[in-house]
Amino acid sequence: MSEPYNDLKQVDMSIQSAQRIIGHATMSMDPGQLHAAKEALNTAKQQYNEILNQPTGMDGMFLENARETLEQCEQQINQALKQ
Repeated sequence: MSEPYNDLKQVDMSIQSAQRIIGHATMSMDPGQLHAAKEALNTAKQQYNEILNQPTGMDGMFLENARETLEQCEQQINQALKQ
């Protein structure tokens, strides 16, 4: 019964971690940190996509907010990588 909650919590923690790493990387503009930030974002996106494909009655609002956050993170890191 608690497995979908744990999966959602894991996705949430992964997204929050990616946000922090991206924030630090884009402030320092260190190439190594930017690469690590991109990897963290990819991991968070992969976990999000996995949970999206699970047929459970998960919270739609959470999934929508997670998608928006991932999109914002992706824009931020892509802008930093262009510079």
